[in-house]
Amino acid sequence: MLPQASATKAIGRLFIANRGEIARRVRRTAERLGIAVIEPATDGDHAIDLLDIDAVVAAARTAGADALHPGFGFLAENATFADAVERAGLAWLGPPGSAIRAMGDKAAARGLAVELGVPVVPGYDGADQSDRALTGAAEAIGFPLLVKPAAGGGGKGMRTVRDRGNLRDALAGARREAVAAFGDDRLILERFVDGPRHVEVQVLFDADGAGMHLGERDCSTQRRHQKVLEETPSPVVTPAIRERVTGYALRLAGAVGYRSAGTCEFLLTDRGEVFFLEMNTRLQVEHPVTEAVTGLDLVEQQIRIAEGRPLAVAQPAIDEALGRGGHAMEVRLYAEDAEDGFLPATGRIERVRWPSGPGVRVDAGIDEGSIVGSRFDPMLAKVVAHGADRTEAISRLTRALDETVILGLTTNLRFLRWLVRQPVVLDGQMRIDTLDRVWPPDDWATRATIPELAWQAAARALTGGGATAGRVGGWRLNGAPRVRLATEVAERMVVIDAGSPRAASVAVRGDVAHVDVAGRSVPFRLAAAPDVDRAARVAAAHHGGGPVEIVAPMPGSILAVLVAVGGSVEAADPIVTLEAMKMEHAVAALIPGRIAELRARPGDQVARGDVLAVIEP
Repeated sequence: MLPQASATKAIGRLFIANRGEIARRVRRTAERLGIAVIEPATDGDHAIDLLDIDAVVAAARTAGADALHPGFGFLAENATFADAVERAGLAWLGPPGSAIRAMGDKAAARGLAVELGVPVVPGYDGADQSDRALTGAAEAIGFPLLVKPAAGGGGKGMRTVRDRGNLRDALAGARREAVAAFGDDRLILERFVDGPRHVEVQVLFDADGAGMHLGERDCSTQRRHQKVLEETPSPVVTPAIRERVTGYALRLAGAVGYRSAGTCEFLLTDRGEVFFLEMNTRLQVEHPVTEAVTGLDLVEQQIRIAEGRPLAVAQPAIDEALGRGGHAMEVRLYAEDAEDGFLPATGRIERVRWPSGPGVRVDAGIDEGSIVGSRFDPMLAKVVAHGADRTEAISRLTRALDETVILGLTTNLRFLRWLVRQPVVLDGQMRIDTLDRVWPPDDWATRATIPELAWQAAARALTGGGATAGRVGGWRLNGAPRVRLATEVAERMVVIDAGSPRAASVAVRGDVAHVDVAGRSVPFRLAAAPDVDRAARVAAAHHGGGPVEIVAPMPGSILAVLVAVGGSVEAADPIVTLEAMKMEHAVAALIPGRIAELRARPGDQVARGDVLAVIEP
């Protein structure tokens, strides 16, 4: 029998301190429960800064809200924010500030785990943060090792250091990202665990301290410490391991007086070792897979708990639901170019088509016409599939991705379609480092070749089906109309075949035709007249001996310029450090030579393709 909460207060107006996909997700449940929803403006003249605690709390009070949901990101795991919301008399849909503090400090959380008998990865989390202390600790731990910010998670600022020669740069870079993301430059060091799985446990605790777990999720498919595909249950967690990790999660959450939904994350090795990593004191991105197999709406449970009501069900009922709940998988659809180092992408959404069918769910934060800018998180949507077993879940997810269309900007959709078909995914054998080893496949250049069908579709779209091709210089007496088209990587003459089959999807905006090429939005334009100087430069570089332009691979802000005009560089030397989506990226020299021109300065905002420097061999 679950204990009864001492007092309840119904929520009537809910302020969502977030935007995009998670704001829509919370709204959907709140409105189903008859709760009025307020979302603040985050763009335009009346926008509020979602990182400004005072502004957000004031906006919620002005709107007459009696509760606030932080979503994830922004201030969701900020203890000061949680305290401020509750001081303002609003119900906080999250854990108390004290629990956030206890688990948000990764060093303190490691210490608590040790006290509770929960294993952690051997490492250093001491108060002395000098380079000397960290270097000494690194030597004692041994290489390779991980450098991690003490005040945050999600992979931000994390560095893998494989030898002592790279340690100093890793410490400096991790500190910079830690300050930018969390306002705290403290670091912890951990022994590098080779090829583990990433397994996490979802927990719920009510205001009276009653808690339960909702099973585990396997999040081993990652790149750059960011999750790509998540599933539940884990394909490798045995009943004995499940009992251990769920027990550890409940022990940790109970020790800090947890309330609401939270997730404890662990590493699992092939030897059956389990190491506690961190606790995320908020709703996780991947919560829909847990909802699919348990039948619970986690946002509804957060609302119930914030109202002071007890947990809706007991652990035995959840265990029974997990036993018959089947399998669920989720992938994250990002505005990023997986085929160019997963660099962030920006643009306007010109066309969207979401999948449907049994067991398929899409949580999206975009519509046709949405603008994806460089200062926003690149996650556009989550595609979720649920089946009676893992095989059915993968089959439904594969079909759902094949039905999805996003035109107007580059996304990782083509990569995701490839991913869910890989034997290592089908067999449930992904580790956190597997993706780095299998992507891209050796034949990707061939797979990514733009097919004739796409060239034809673009030509027809840009010339009115071929009837106006003569206007652009492609008409010939008694011959098929022709037009010269260009993409970002190729240019060619297209002879328009009126009888060729139509492409799956095309969207035209202005002078650009966006064509769906196996899941990738490829922009086609009528080829411009050649620029003689640039053409000569490109030709010289192609044949060797000419200057080479170093261009921005993505939009962002220049953090640092690392060279000077007249200076010498080797191939792969960093030219500038570019920040985008709160991550740092080094833009490197393509050839050895001398810096002939430098067009970037710290603080500059640049677009993809902007020339940053010119190198003469």
